[in-house]
Amino acid sequence: MDPAAQATLTAESFSFISLFLRADWVVKAVMIGLGLASLFSWAVIFDRLLRFAALNRQADRFEDEVSSGRSLEDIAQQAGERPRHALPRMLQAALREWREARAKGLSSDTQSALLIQRIDRVMDSIIARETARVEEGLPLLAIVATASPFIGLFGTVWGIMNAFQEIAIQQNTNLTVVAPAIAEALFATAIGLAAAIPAYIAYNKFSSDAGRYAGRLEGFADDLATAIQRRLAERG
Repeated sequence: MDPAAQATLTAESFSFISLFLRADWVVKAVMIGLGLASLFSWAVIFDRLLRFAALNRQADRFEDEVSSGRSLEDIAQQAGERPRHALPRMLQAALREWREARAKGLSSDTQSALLIQRIDRVMDSIIARETARVEEGLPLLAIVATASPFIGLFGTVWGIMNAFQEIAIQQNTNLTVVAPAIAEALFATAIGLAAAIPAYIAYNKFSSDAGRYAGRLEGFADDLATAIQRRLAERG
């Protein structure tokens, strides 16, 4: 910064835009990268918020239908051929295994046990795929949460190095020489924290939401297995 500019430092000289425009190209690159990372993380946050809300609403409605006393076959047929939600897919898969086993005949306890095992494997496969689907985007949040503070710190260290170079070149330790460069450096750290904190909070929240949703699917799978076992007992 030239002496004339130093003499005219004002509050506007330390605005976010001014700090960015005056920053070294390396610090600018750090700020831009952190800003893009923050935008991507917020996109994931809003997408996950909407998706988890929709999944839980659909699960509530479907569980209400199952507990309404209607036959499972009618509920599975009403869900359509390719339901998007995991619960109706699980119900349809369990009933399909039941129909195939009944068509071949269930003449022994061994065959009944094998049927329950097949249903459990099918349920586990659906739960694994659905859990992986709802966890999409969470690795990005984890990366932003862990890497952003260090990237911002790199920008800060680089900016402070520039501040010391400015002192050496001008041979002047006046605050007007050091303050702008240090402010630019600290601004990089602030952007890093602004990107990391929401990503960290969102990652922990959505990881918990994904775990609860997976538990909900597992509970429904257990209920289906119990319903099939009850039918087998009635046939016996």
